[in-house]
Amino acid sequence: MNSKQPQSLQQGDLVAIVTTARKIDREDIQKAIELLESWGLNTVVGKTIGKVDHQFGGTDADRITDFQQAMNNDAVKAIWCARGGYGTVRIIDALDFSKFLTNPKWVIGFSDVTALHSHLHNLGTRTIHGLMPITVESSTPEAIDSLKNSLFGNSLKHVVPCESQNKYGKGDGELVGGNLSMLYSLLGSTSAIKTDGKILFIEDLDEYLYHIDRMMMNLKRNGYFDNLKGLIVGGMTKMNDNTIPFGKTAEEIILDNIKEFDFPVCFNFPAGHLKDNRALEFGREVDFVVNKTSTTLKFL
Repeated sequence: MNSKQPQSLQQGDLVAIVTTARKIDREDIQKAIELLESWGLNTVVGKTIGKVDHQFGGTDADRITDFQQAMNNDAVKAIWCARGGYGTVRIIDALDFSKFLTNPKWVIGFSDVTALHSHLHNLGTRTIHGLMPITVESSTPEAIDSLKNSLFGNSLKHVVPCESQNKYGKGDGELVGGNLSMLYSLLGSTSAIKTDGKILFIEDLDEYLYHIDRMMMNLKRNGYFDNLKGLIVGGMTKMNDNTIPFGKTAEEIILDNIKEFDFPVCFNFPAGHLKDNRALEFGREVDFVVNKTSTTLKFL
C-alpha cells in the first residue's frame, strides 16, 4: 500500500500549531512562529497553547477539539504538534479523520506524536517525523533545513558517517516507526503498525536499559523483524541503568534482539531526542544503504 502524500506547502500557506500532549506556553512557540514566517508561511495558534490541565495542554476534550478544528479547516495546510510528553494516545480514538483523509495535510512532530504517525500510517497517509516548536531554538541548521525541504516538497536525502556496530546492506520500502516506547505501547491496538517489507526507525529517551530489552523482545515476538527490510536506530538518549548493571548498552541490546536477521542496521542516525533531529517522511518509499563508509537514506 502506497501512502497518500499531503500537498507540498506554498508561500502564504497556513500552519496550525497545537498541542496534543503536554502543556506549553505561548512564548515557547514564538521561535517556531518566526521560523515559519521566515519561510513565507502564516501561523494559526491553537486554543490549547497556554491551556493547562495538570500536565496536559488543556483537557482531553480541549485537545480533541483543537486538533479536529485544525484538520477540518481547509485553509490549514499543515499541523505542527507543539511538543511531546504524554497525552496524544488519550485523544486519538475520539478524532474523526474522514475529512482529513479526503485531503490530507502534513502532521509534524516526534516522541509522543508517534501515536499519530502510526495511526495515520494505518489510515494510508504520510506524516513528518521532525522537530517541534518547543525544540526550534535548540535545533541544528541541518534539522531545520530538512524540515523545510520536506514541507516544501524538495528532495530529501540524509548521508551520515558509519558506526562500528552497523550491519551493512541495502534495503528499500516504506519508512515507518518513531519512539520505541510509543510503538511498544500501541501494540495490540488499531494504531499498531505493520512492518512487513518496510524500513523501521526507532529512537528513545530516558529509558532503563532493561526496559529497552523488554520492548525489543515484545516487538520481536510481534513479528516486527521477521520481514523487515532495514532498521534505523536514532538517538538512544540519556539511558539509565540499575544498581546492578544490565551489562549491555542500548545498541548491544538492540543487536542482540535481531542477531538472527540479516537486514541492514545503522546506529546513531540523526533523528529523535537530539539537537540534530532530521526530518523523516513516514509512509514514503526510501532507499537505505549501509556500508563501511556511510549510511544513506534517500526518499524516493
